[in-house]
Amino acid sequence: MNEIQVSGHPVAVALQGEAAAPPLLLIHGAGHDHGVWDALLPALAQAGHRVIAPDLPAHGASCGPPLAEIDAMADWVLALADALGVDSFRLAGHSMGSLIALAVAARAPARVRTLYLLGSLAPMPVAPFVLDAARDDPPAAWALINKFSFAPAEVLGEARRRELEAANLARMQRQGAAVLATDLLACDRWRDGLQAAARVRCPVLMISGDRDRMTPADAALPLRDAFTGCEARLLVLPGLGHALMQEAPQPVVDAMLARP
Repeated sequence: MNEIQVSGHPVAVALQGEAAAPPLLLIHGAGHDHGVWDALLPALAQAGHRVIAPDLPAHGASCGPPLAEIDAMADWVLALADALGVDSFRLAGHSMGSLIALAVAARAPARVRTLYLLGSLAPMPVAPFVLDAARDDPPAAWALINKFSFAPAEVLGEARRRELEAANLARMQRQGAAVLATDLLACDRWRDGLQAAARVRCPVLMISGDRDRMTPADAALPLRDAFTGCEARLLVLPGLGHALMQEAPQPVVDAMLARP
């Protein structure tokens, strides 16, 4: 991990690849950190990218308060790029991170060369009982998120699903309950996604799992169709749930590398 200063706070960033290679920023989702991308970093770097995976403020090893709005997180990502001396870049986001990435591409269309949205839809409402649990009963919230994050055991296998759930629980516990509650509320409140999509000017690849119960592929179609100023494609990967990068990293890498 590397540490840089963004907006006056230390930020932890995982970097892989040659410094002169085209940069690819990876933005994690709610209650997570850069570790959700770990299985993808080496292959993306070996394919010729300078891969940059930060921990958002108050997540992972990054300091500062959690940001309460998607737009504020998008401004932070642009400040991070400035701090790294990165003018134009490819940008990927998962779940909440996909909303952040979408907002960045709408704010700074000339800077984003390709946009990858994983496990995405817009708007991205969060069920009230999940918001209540995140605020009042964090263990219940973590259990709910684990329940809906992965493809069923009959697809993944019982042992693999237990392994994924244990790793995801540990990651959410490291961030703390207040961070998850703030993140989920930010997702629920951001209603500008379809309007933002119309301002994007780079190629867009949306990647969904056909077993995703959080952001189902069918529900992502309005977002795909809202990219009226650029080419956008929705790829549905079989047998995968919402946490597709952990479930099957290689198909995700292959899909991203096919959209340079």
